[in-house]
This record gives sequence, C-alpha cells and structure tokens, in this order.
Amino acid sequence: MPRSHLFQFVFLFFVSATSAFGGALEECHEFALYGVPGQSGDLLCRKGFLLSHDAQRKTPLWVVERMTRERLQAKLKRTNNFRPDLDLPKGQRAELSDYRGSGYDRGHMAPAADMAWDEQAMSESFYLSNMVPQAGAGMNRGIWAELEEKVRRWVEQRGEVFIYSGPIYPKGAVKTIGRNQVAVPSALYKVVLDPARHEALALIMPNQALETEDMPKYLVPVREVERQTGLDFFSTLPKEEQDRIETSTPPALWQ
Repeated sequence: MPRSHLFQFVFLFFVSATSAFGGALEECHEFALYGVPGQSGDLLCRKGFLLSHDAQRKTPLWVVERMTRERLQAKLKRTNNFRPDLDLPKGQRAELSDYRGSGYDRGHMAPAADMAWDEQAMSESFYLSNMVPQAGAGMNRGIWAELEEKVRRWVEQRGEVFIYSGPIYPKGAVKTIGRNQVAVPSALYKVVLDPARHEALALIMPNQALETEDMPKYLVPVREVERQTGLDFFSTLPKEEQDRIETSTPPALWQ
C-alpha cells in the first residue's frame, strides 16, 4: 500500500476515534497506528501500552503494545509493585484483595518484561487494570510466559511488532473472584502484527494449565479472535489488506 494511502487511512481513523476516546488516544498515538480494536470501555494511555478497560468485568478488553528492537536493549529490574489503578473509581476496578486467595495469578496483558526499557512503563505495567485472573502453573507461568518470550525474540528478529492481548469470556455465566467480582476469562488471545512484512499471527489459549509444546495448536486466523471478542483489528488498513492478513492461519509459529 502506498505510504500516502496509509497516512490517509490513519488520519481518517484518528478523526473518528479521537471523538470517541478523546485526549488519551492522542497521547498514545504510536500504539493506535493500525487502529484500536474497539470503541467501548475506558481508554487508559500508559507509557508502554494502551488499553481499554471494562468497568463491569474489572479487566481490560484489549491491550496494545508497540515493541521495537531498540526497546529490547534496556534491561531494568522487574519491580513487582502490583496495585489498583487509581485512574479508575472504586467499584469499577480490581483490588489486590480480589486476587488474594483466589487461586488465580494476576496475569499481565502487557508483560512487565516488555517494559524493561523505561521505569515508568515498568511501574505502570503492574496496575491491575493491565491484568486478568489467569491460571498460574502451566499457563501464566508456563505456556503464556513462553509465548511472551517468543514475541520478544520476534521483535529482535523483525525490528518492530504491534502486540494485542486480552481476555475472551464465555457466552453464559462468567466466574468471578473477590468482592469486586473480577471476571475470570475462559481463554486469552494474543495477536501480533509485523507492519513491515504485513504479516499477522494470532493465538487463542484456554485459561488453564497447558503443555508448552502444544503452543502451535492454538494458532488461529485473526478473524477467529474478532469473531469470539467482537473486536476489529487493523482497522486503518484497506479492507483488501485486512482480508489478506486476517483470514489465513500461519502453518507454524514464526521463526
């Protein structure tokens, strides 16, 4: 696609999206270059990522990062300063007490290890607004952590990727934890876009202990993530380009 056409699409996107989300999107424009996946929720702009928060479920709807090879060079120490997001009112956010004794991990959507390039970005990754109740052994501390590490290796190899992560909920009753009834996803998705090669890769994983070597089994077309979540990825690209990169399933994980 000619660069001038991309700028036109991006401009039209910002005109419509900023009217819905206001200044937060302008401040986080680098993460929204290929569109935001949805127009609902409370938009929160952070140093290292952009997210939309679901006040009813007390989890993000989606979180988007832009990772570059340069950002991988810095290696700040993990802070582990988990805390509620005070930009959200009480009753519409998760609290530390909700996770305590729940049996679920506080599962980052934008990983702390992706934020090692900046102290503020690292700190903000520990807001509970960036987390979902996630199965621990075999999931958050297993296959999902390995996927996050793979994504960083892809950034090193490819130079730049956009990463979209979030929860998927069942159609019926949703399990919750804590006094604030934080919703427990039935599955998690991750969508990765290589903007230079115009390639995308998506996975949906059940929120349970899984075998790490089974990761390729969870590859799906981007359209399947859209179908299960109601989101719309890469909306600034022409429809023909979206169709090309969203309808196919890669035969294997990127190397």
